Amino acid sequence: MTDRVVHADAVIIGGGVAGLSAALSLAGDVVLVSKAKFGTGGSTPSAQGGIAVALADGDSPELHARDTLAVGAGINDHAAVDVLTNEGPARVRQLIMQGAQFDRDAAGRLQFGREAGHGRDRILHANGDATGAEIMRAMSAAVSQRDNVAVHDSTYAVDLLLDRGRVAGLVAIGPGGETIHYATSAVVLATGGIGRLYSHTTNSLEVTGDGLAMAARAGARLIDLEFVQFHPTALVSELDPMPLITEALRGAGAILVDQQGHRYMAAIHPDAELAPRDVVARANWELLEAGGAAYLDATQAVGDAFPERFPTVLAAARRAGLDPRTQPLPVSPAAHYFMGGVDVDGFGRTSISGLWAIGEVSATGAHGANRLASNSLLEGLVFGARAATSVGCSLLPPPALVAVPTVELVSAPSVIAELRSVMWQQVGLIRDAVGLASAVVRLEDLGRQLGDGSGEAANMALAARLVALAARDRTESRGAHYRSDHPEMKDATRRAYSQPTLVTVA
Repeated sequence: MTDRVVHADAVIIGGGVAGLSAALSLAGDVVLVSKAKFGTGGSTPSAQGGIAVALADGDSPELHARDTLAVGAGINDHAAVDVLTNEGPARVRQLIMQGAQFDRDAAGRLQFGREAGHGRDRILHANGDATGAEIMRAMSAAVSQRDNVAVHDSTYAVDLLLDRGRVAGLVAIGPGGETIHYATSAVVLATGGIGRLYSHTTNSLEVTGDGLAMAARAGARLIDLEFVQFHPTALVSELDPMPLITEALRGAGAILVDQQGHRYMAAIHPDAELAPRDVVARANWELLEAGGAAYLDATQAVGDAFPERFPTVLAAARRAGLDPRTQPLPVSPAAHYFMGGVDVDGFGRTSISGLWAIGEVSATGAHGANRLASNSLLEGLVFGARAATSVGCSLLPPPALVAVPTVELVSAPSVIAELRSVMWQQVGLIRDAVGLASAVVRLEDLGRQLGDGSGEAANMALAARLVALAARDRTESRGAHYRSDHPEMKDATRRAYSQPTLVTVA
């Protein structure tokens, strides 16, 4: 039974950088549905590393594109990379005009740092290592001033509503538990990634694959599902999510050492600690699996400058009883970013009429098999605005009201705990046929235990199965997808799928 019907020209699901970018660019009556409290939650507020953009002297979009392609392991969509790197500077300038305060030197010039895979200093930071929080503050304030945008926060989007193959609305659960029917001909998914599928993750509690699962159930074309990026350096602690130890620390000269204090990355890759994330993450994983320990040592590179340069890392370490000014930090890889998702064109359009996807839930192809550090915030800015342009050109009259299914949210903490463990151990950094086959069987069983209900648990079960099946079917290693039984690269194609059987489609 529907408790309330809300009519809108467009509904955006998600309040991170991508959703906010779209909201700031859309005209008409827009509703922004946020699972968390507006301005909090999701991945954007916790993004430490910064935003990559070719604005510094000696840099260019062409050089930025070259680095993006090199890290992407041969399957980037070149047109998407060109859009990202060429339109990025204008979007960042616009963000600054909206009030975002990035770090500057004494003369007032923007300061640029360097991270893994970048050949130039092109990473903008805010308050040292609180870039995402500053972007969120500025963009949320700008959205709050828009008369045409209504924010419905603490509201959980359950499923898309379709009519004759096109979007006709959305069913959601409001903060008081009421069922809300959003009647709209345009829905923009900006729901973020899938990090919570893994027992070790830097992603916040909201990042449970909801958008991917909703799109899959609706029959949208999916792509690149096997490519999950693991950040090399999350702080080992009892906290879930694991505190991120920003890559900017390694850009500032921090080194990785083992339990004997031996620096090991220099012997593994010529760029040492600034090698691509998948290389560093696997090195740390193998060290830990062999019974060793990995530490990030910034005592010499940063030392007493931590309070000014990396206050977020300092605070996280202090909560764990550590002081990075004087001691190395114990670190582990953790699930961090999803390069796969809903297949979209250069304007966020999906295979379903009336449905757009932007940000981490989408797969533009800009990241290829392995995202270049700090390109994610930029992608949200650029493609959020581009999707808004497309939505504005595609709006149809309000749809006729369609039937809203009964919503039954399921909760199964023990099932989800096992699911996350299976994904970490068998669909994680290093994969093989035996482990993936076992994972698929177990994940299917866990899905059956959940039944036919809706909600986070059901979405996590579906998303996990989709990722595991895609990883099983790519019998090569490429970027973030590493198969110990197929270590070579041999198939430089993007793989698209349809659900529920995960059939490969042309």
